[in-house]
Amino acid sequence: MSNKERYDQVFEKCFSVQPGVLDEKFVYNCIPAWDSVGHMGLIAALEEEFDIMMDTEDIIEFGSYTVGIEKLKKYGVDISA
Repeated sequence: MSNKERYDQVFEKCFSVQPGVLDEKFVYNCIPAWDSVGHMGLIAALEEEFDIMMDTEDIIEFGSYTVGIEKLKKYGVDISA
């Protein structure tokens, strides 16, 4: 399974969404589940999935599906399609 597939699965599982909604328009608070509690659940799931520990600044700035792809690059996780 590719890192992109793994990344998408984390979003799908955390927010109960279909893959088709995961694009640049999928941002913090775009759905009720992506609130502050949902955000921390997402971060925890991504950290576990990719065996990383994100910095607080990156967690705060992780405001969209696409920004997350860029943030994970910092931790050596390439989410190229």
